[in-house]
Amino acid sequence: MRLQAPQFQALFTPGLRSVAELFEKKNYELRIAGGAVRDLLSGVTPQDIDFATTATPAEMKEMFTAAGVRLINNKGEKHGTITARLHEENFEITTLRIDVVTDGRHAEVEFTTDWHKDAERRDLTVNSMFLGLDGTLYDFFNGYEDLKNKKIRFVGKAAERIQEDYLRILRYFRFYGRIAEKPGDHESNTLQAIKENAKGLAGISGERIWVELKKILLGNHVNHLVQLMYELDIAQYIGLPLDGNLEEFARVTKNIQHLSPKPMTVLTSLFKGKDDVTNLDLRLKISKEEKNLGLFLVKHRQELTKASGSEPLRPYQDFLMDSREANTYSRILELLKYQGEEQLLKEMQEWTVPSFPLSGHDLRKMGISSGKDIGTALQQLREEWKKSGYHMDKEELLSCLKKL
Repeated sequence: MRLQAPQFQALFTPGLRSVAELFEKKNYELRIAGGAVRDLLSGVTPQDIDFATTATPAEMKEMFTAAGVRLINNKGEKHGTITARLHEENFEITTLRIDVVTDGRHAEVEFTTDWHKDAERRDLTVNSMFLGLDGTLYDFFNGYEDLKNKKIRFVGKAAERIQEDYLRILRYFRFYGRIAEKPGDHESNTLQAIKENAKGLAGISGERIWVELKKILLGNHVNHLVQLMYELDIAQYIGLPLDGNLEEFARVTKNIQHLSPKPMTVLTSLFKGKDDVTNLDLRLKISKEEKNLGLFLVKHRQELTKASGSEPLRPYQDFLMDSREANTYSRILELLKYQGEEQLLKEMQEWTVPSFPLSGHDLRKMGISSGKDIGTALQQLREEWKKSGYHMDKEELLSCLKKL
């Protein structure tokens, strides 16, 4: 087939036209690869575009240098990737490769000009397609068919692909959550291969696991996929608690799906206590902010809840006003999402956090000179202000001071 979609036509910027001309002049083939092809076939504009070519890195360098094109960041060169900058755009172009040796984490590669062999070493059929710049689709493993049928399958034998890089287990879950229409539509031999190779995830760095896990937590079918991680013995190798609270997880993921939660907010529902957050951090090296959010939710999810009566939001507002920490507001928003309090979340987002209208300077003017007395008075007035629902103004507070 030949793709002529508007999203595809829109890719042809002056930069891409210049790149295409250079490759054509030298008779090197250049095609769009991987995820960008999947997105274009789904009618989505790709965020990143990777290109694949029959030219070696040395040939590309020579060609670009001769044309006066700037090359940036040579980190990917040993894997066959050259990044060229034209017309204020970066183009990441990788030589076709075959894996010579893999250890479940890294691969030693050898360059090739065989498109089929390069497709064969990719993880999933939907990620193994190429698109010529004339719109021709090159699809060696029925990826387009799988995409249309919303099927996620490994290229070739699942066990072989997984053993090349164990992180592909989590990539399978991530793309399942992104593409599959309904939970539970897996091939039994794929699940068997995942279960038999789950232990391989123990050797994958925490940072790489966390990147994938966060995307899974924000995708579709998250409850199904995390339950599956427990059934297939994956959880223990990726920092999740052995006795995760799957009932709470099911409840929270149902409540939260339209509220744009942070990944940590979703994940915390598995945790029974703060040790689970600490263990996750030890394994995955999560950020300080993520860790603190997890600890906050574990600590306050049960006792910081809405009030009965006409002011259900008050406990959250009071907590925020009493807090001395910078991130309390955003953490309370995440707590409301966790609790499924959609209406209160909206109200909290619309609430303008008030400023206490008095300062020590105002009290000095009233004739109070002792620092200790000022501190005590301010604290008492703050309590009165809080009782008033943060409505009392400066004058009302000062007249209140006289009574005190």
